[in-house]
Amino acid sequence: MNAPQTIDAPRSLGARLDATDWSAVTGALDASGSAVIPKLLDADDCAVITALYDDPARFRSRVVMARHGYGRGEYQYFSYPLPDAVADLRTRAYPHLVDLANRWNETMGIDVRYPAMHAQFVARCHAAGQLRPTPLLLRYGAGDYNCLHQDLYGEHVFPMQIAVLLSRPNEDFTGGEFVLAEQRPRMQSRPEVVPLSQGDALVFAVHHRPVKGSRGYYRVNLRHGVSRLRSGRRHTLGVIFHDAR
Repeated sequence: MNAPQTIDAPRSLGARLDATDWSAVTGALDASGSAVIPKLLDADDCAVITALYDDPARFRSRVVMARHGYGRGEYQYFSYPLPDAVADLRTRAYPHLVDLANRWNETMGIDVRYPAMHAQFVARCHAAGQLRPTPLLLRYGAGDYNCLHQDLYGEHVFPMQIAVLLSRPNEDFTGGEFVLAEQRPRMQSRPEVVPLSQGDALVFAVHHRPVKGSRGYYRVNLRHGVSRLRSGRRHTLGVIFHDAR
């Protein structure tokens, strides 16, 4: 797995999303299954979103990872309506990724094609009974970690998602690196530790992606997680484009 590529972006959230070099993002996703957009959120944005964690009215459910064998730490799924920044990131990033999503499925021989706009895709999810919003906030403390996993949630799955680090590495926390693992056929998993700074967004494959080999394309599976925190507290925003049953 190649190291995730870093894509430059301007300052305000809307401008960053609109002016990001999405061809570079999708090129990096094609090459390695992930891409970093630095400083997609500024420090104030990060603080505002982090503070939402303590407002239960914003969320539909809370998960304590240890109770389910997912690791240690906890997370909460937002309820509808989503906070403006979360909704904007979800709806405005999707159109830049949908062509690649469709091309990946075509290359892997998967019949599913995704509509041009996110609202159309959410309507498809809801028609299939996937009614619950999936964007979430994650909170880790010292000793916490997240096991390698995939965020699938139902039949309808968009093949990319976004994680934004809201905390400051080596100031708010130590350890807690974002980890990707890629499983190619007849090979052991290949781990990739992705260095992120506060406000950086990582766009990455949810489940699988096509990789070209000597005999054409084949499908590789990807999982993601977070290594053990050594100290402090770490918050992350997760933006998943499909809804859940």
